Amino acid sequence: LKPPVLVGIVEIENAEVVQDLLATKNLNDYKYDYIHFESPDERGIDTALLYIKSHFEVIETRPIPLLLYDEDGNRDTTRDILYVYGKLNQEKVHVFVNHWPSRRSGSEETSSKRILAAETILNEMDKIEKDYVDPKYVVMGDFNDDPTAKSIQLILSSKPLYNPMESLLSDKRGSANYKRKWSLFDQIMISKSFFNYSLETHSYSNANIYDSHSLKEWKGKYAGNPFRTYVGTKYLGGSSDHFPVYIQLEYNP
Repeated sequence: LKPPVLVGIVEIENAEVVQDLLATKNLNDYKYDYIHFESPDERGIDTALLYIKSHFEVIETRPIPLLLYDEDGNRDTTRDILYVYGKLNQEKVHVFVNHWPSRRSGSEETSSKRILAAETILNEMDKIEKDYVDPKYVVMGDFNDDPTAKSIQLILSSKPLYNPMESLLSDKRGSANYKRKWSLFDQIMISKSFFNYSLETHSYSNANIYDSHSLKEWKGKYAGNPFRTYVGTKYLGGSSDHFPVYIQLEYNP
């Protein structure tokens, strides 16, 4: 198995955390680099992109602020959207790494925030399309919405994008489980042009949830759920309360 060329990560506290991660013995040999910006998020968590330098060349990168305001006109600070433009095996792609506003106050009460995040990405795509013909997009992250939500469907109905995660969510499977109900907030959307075949481009191959046994609770009432690192302040030693998701693209030499 080969390691992923691009990895979007969320809930990153600072650049030092990413550096420590990449310095671990399991990752050090793969020569990853990373892109990270400090965001204004009130919890101090950010997004980042890991990439293998031999397969991805960064051309441009910047944070895209998500401008949310409360009823009094005060800014509700949250994570920026990370934008990266680069060459994936010499093919130019535009990558957006997301961690959209949470549902802590209720899904309906916070839905407008995630719709605004979707509109923010669509506005950026409109700008990109003024300078690039048929740009290829990869939109990834924790969207705090399922594939059928209004926010995700707004993106899919506005741009020629495909969401392979739509077919993966079921009553028995997802990327996170809350009160015994599966969700698939973690998604990767791609341009439909990844289904075209031409030389020196990438074609879509498959997508899945990486819900390996090693990442699961093995016993008890939470058996089969993601094995968390913490529950509150109690350290359990697991990996995450979310399973990763992934797509595979095949390069056409």
